Amino acid sequence: MKNVQNVTFYIETLLEKAYSYLPDVSITDVVEICIISFLFYQVLLWIKNTRAWMLLKGILVILTFVLIAAIFQMNTILWLAEKTFSVGVVALVVIFQPEMRKALENLGRKNFLASIIPIDFSKGTNEKFSDKTINELVKASFEMGKVKTGALIVVEDEIVLSEYERTGITVDGVLTSQLLINIFEKNTPLHDGAVIVRGDRVISATCYLPLSDSMTISKDLGTRHRAALGISEVSDSLTIVVSEETGKVSIALSGELYRNVDADFLRNKLAYIQKREQDISKIESWKRRLKNVKKAGQDLNE
Repeated sequence: MKNVQNVTFYIETLLEKAYSYLPDVSITDVVEICIISFLFYQVLLWIKNTRAWMLLKGILVILTFVLIAAIFQMNTILWLAEKTFSVGVVALVVIFQPEMRKALENLGRKNFLASIIPIDFSKGTNEKFSDKTINELVKASFEMGKVKTGALIVVEDEIVLSEYERTGITVDGVLTSQLLINIFEKNTPLHDGAVIVRGDRVISATCYLPLSDSMTISKDLGTRHRAALGISEVSDSLTIVVSEETGKVSIALSGELYRNVDADFLRNKLAYIQKREQDISKIESWKRRLKNVKKAGQDLNE
């Protein structure tokens, strides 16, 4: 019996010592770990989905040479590495600038941002286009495809495309299939470049769009398709492309290019953009809750 008590006392002592070495973990620490894990995961995704992985491998090769120089006391190489370190950091920022900008834009486009920051960065009216506009877009696209008239139509969603709108000529007309066909008619002043659609109106024509530098684009696609994919990579817009060579209609959305689509597919994608749920800021949510509480109180008093 005494031996059992001694063993029990010994185990309890070990457990107390082990427990004393455990760190105190609070809710703040758990939240902090989750945030760091999320950011680290996003960095890994960014490295995987961009050219950063190839550049990172090159940096690892250089660091391997520096490590070998440190082991064998190659002072000249170590001195050069030390002097070029600060310059290298600036060079990395310059080299990764396009990828870093895209990563930050994607992070800012996440839905959770609207629930954390009670500020609405989207356009003021959040205007969505009508069913009539969808029908006119589909009609114009395939009518131009029949006669092989090249076209590039950007349908704006939440992210305002003002910087690209300013590169073109202001139209600000009600969107109709006849208007789009006339704009992209060959040898007309407005046919070259992209058209930007906001709500039910054609805002601007002959706009310049950023070209995608993706290596996955087929070599048989021209500048229109590369521009459509480029604008879809930096915004949440939907871009319709009509090929001048084949007359086929394609769609660029969220960095993906859907080639040779039919009218139903285009209509469904436009309907998806049209009915996409809007993010509500905290302030707006609180206002609605207060209104509901006041209304419920008034009903009880009555």
